Amino acid sequence: MPKKILLLGRDGQLGFELRRSLAPLGEVAAAGRRDCDLTHPLQLARLVRREKPDVVVNAAAFTAVERAEEDPVRAMRINGEAAGELSALAASRGALIVHYSSDYVFDGAKPGPYAEDDAPAPLNAYGRSKLAGERAVQAANPAHLVFRTSWVYGVVGDNFLKTVLTALRQARALRVVDDQRGAPTGAAYIADATALAVARYLENGGDGFPFGLYHLAAAGAASWHEYACFIAAQAGRAGLPVDSRPQDIEPVPSSRYPAAARRPSNSCLDTRLLARVFGIHAPPWQEGVAHALATLAGCRGLG
Repeated sequence: MPKKILLLGRDGQLGFELRRSLAPLGEVAAAGRRDCDLTHPLQLARLVRREKPDVVVNAAAFTAVERAEEDPVRAMRINGEAAGELSALAASRGALIVHYSSDYVFDGAKPGPYAEDDAPAPLNAYGRSKLAGERAVQAANPAHLVFRTSWVYGVVGDNFLKTVLTALRQARALRVVDDQRGAPTGAAYIADATALAVARYLENGGDGFPFGLYHLAAAGAASWHEYACFIAAQAGRAGLPVDSRPQDIEPVPSSRYPAAARRPSNSCLDTRLLARVFGIHAPPWQEGVAHALATLAGCRGLG
């Protein structure tokens, strides 16, 4: 009998890629905001009861870091409480729950990449809500996979990569922070890695499966400024219209742009555990960004 996968957050940049990567594994029921409002627990319960999934993949989230400072209750409800409720609903069916957390659960004070067992210390409301969510998922269902990701971008939705491309097309003066470092990670890579892990679970029926928390990010590191310069250099090569060059992008300290939400200066994640347990080796961040730019060049109309 074919397996049933329930995907939440189908309309986001990660959900878009997960619909593709999970499709070969079974029947995928993909739900968006209009199908299920995460602020309403009863809607979650009805959705799980109706779909009867073997696997639940939760790619739905409150991702606006600045708005989370203004509305921490809503951020906590969606990223924290709803994630825990969904995990408990999956557990009631004996289903695997896959959930995504963030590098922002750390304060950035560590000089090197963060490992899974490093102590979280979020600096902002978004990070606190994501930490609450991963803990709630773990507590509610032993059959869980929690993936912490970093600086996620995709070919659909709003993200830093697409914001930089818009600025480059308009030849606007571009100033980008150079004292925060992380690994830009493509939604396509996260989705493909997720599908590999879920396929292994479905093949083994959960027997001896390595449930737990894993860091899932691209290899290497860059500042936001280095990332923007790479986008500028690669966009022209990919055939995208740009009117600015890397040397036109000015590096600035984060102190020049005071924000409501503090961000960690180091968002790098150590992904060796994922490689050791699942054999999933992170590609260089530049590879994924170049591929995304080539994809955007080939389908300009993508939202």
